[in-house]
Amino acid sequence: MEEAVGSVEDKQFTCFSNALPIDKNSSILSVEVVKNIETAVKDGKLGEVVSIVKDIHQEVSRSTVKIAVTGDSGNGMSSFINALRLIGHEEEDSAPTGVVRTTQKPACYFSSIFPNVDLWDLPGTGVTAQSMGNYLEEMEFDKYDLIIIIASEQFSSNHVKLAKAMQRLRKRFYVVWTKLDRDLGTSAHSESQLLQNIQESIRENLQKEYVKVPPIFLVSSFEPSSHDFQNLRITLKKDIPRIKFEGLLGTLFQICENTINEKVEFFNRSIDEDNLEGNEKFNTGDLVQYQQFFQNKFVVDDISLLQGALDMRQPDDCSRDAKPSQVRQRDQQDGWTVSQLFPSRTQYIITGLYSAICCFFSRRHRHTQQKHVLGEVAKETKKVLWEILENTILLPQKD
Repeated sequence: MEEAVGSVEDKQFTCFSNALPIDKNSSILSVEVVKNIETAVKDGKLGEVVSIVKDIHQEVSRSTVKIAVTGDSGNGMSSFINALRLIGHEEEDSAPTGVVRTTQKPACYFSSIFPNVDLWDLPGTGVTAQSMGNYLEEMEFDKYDLIIIIASEQFSSNHVKLAKAMQRLRKRFYVVWTKLDRDLGTSAHSESQLLQNIQESIRENLQKEYVKVPPIFLVSSFEPSSHDFQNLRITLKKDIPRIKFEGLLGTLFQICENTINEKVEFFNRSIDEDNLEGNEKFNTGDLVQYQQFFQNKFVVDDISLLQGALDMRQPDDCSRDAKPSQVRQRDQQDGWTVSQLFPSRTQYIITGLYSAICCFFSRRHRHTQQKHVLGEVAKETKKVLWEILENTILLPQKD
């Protein structure tokens, strides 16, 4: 995981390995949006968090996924793109193909089969005047969301280098073996044995270089309805929403987590200064009171959790001012309960400490106990926010 550097005003970072970058020019996660999320989390306004995340979800839903197709020159990248789009080589908007290198610069194509997807046909590797390092830099792979590495005849050292580079860049990638029709026509092996040999060869070459084996598909661009082509299309359709939303989920959670950690630091300082209570009146050593105090400050008490669950529902499904009992009854009729979405935090926060009420704690011991309770409540707050983000962002994508 890469660390975020600098203040909100100047940061451009990736929070998780595949998280969505944040920069000043982002139309989805602008500095203003990030500040609004931080403020809502800091103030414990779960409803506002849900509202902001729903708006972000709608924006991301309309965003475009960029898929790059690369490989050695002559491996049939352009033919593969045409076959993936289910169009012929002679159609007006088809990618140009031929026995010589036809793609001289990146070219973008579209398909109704994959809406909101840009398919980029990249020039192939293997040009003697161009090193792999120069190729990787020139093609700017960091701007693509998914890389499809095309191979045929052999899985060359260039293919392995491409795979290693994608792993280093933490990019999702596939390996697609094309021209399977030619292999089947010339091989002395049975079809099943040939397919197994090709798969094993690709795996072995990648594993030798400590590359995690990606999805592998064996296809023929001249038979787009045969072999692994259908499985490839299904996998793509499942992965495209994941590419859009999983990185977003990680980034948003990191923003929330950082804000919670700042609140914990604030309360820790208050504990050290014996200034935690403020206007609150506590029985000395009553950990249950401290737990309730922190739950209210972090807004993870039962009423707030019910409201958070309610905010995630569609407006037509239930009214915002519905009573908790009405919410429980309606959710049970729908086949789920609020307790399933947000299990009662009071059941396992500071387990074993409820009965530990002592009237004469030493100052140091009292601070230690208070910080322990604070840490447990903060941990549960992060769980609640993760569930809010996950249910708001990922659940709409599930089949």
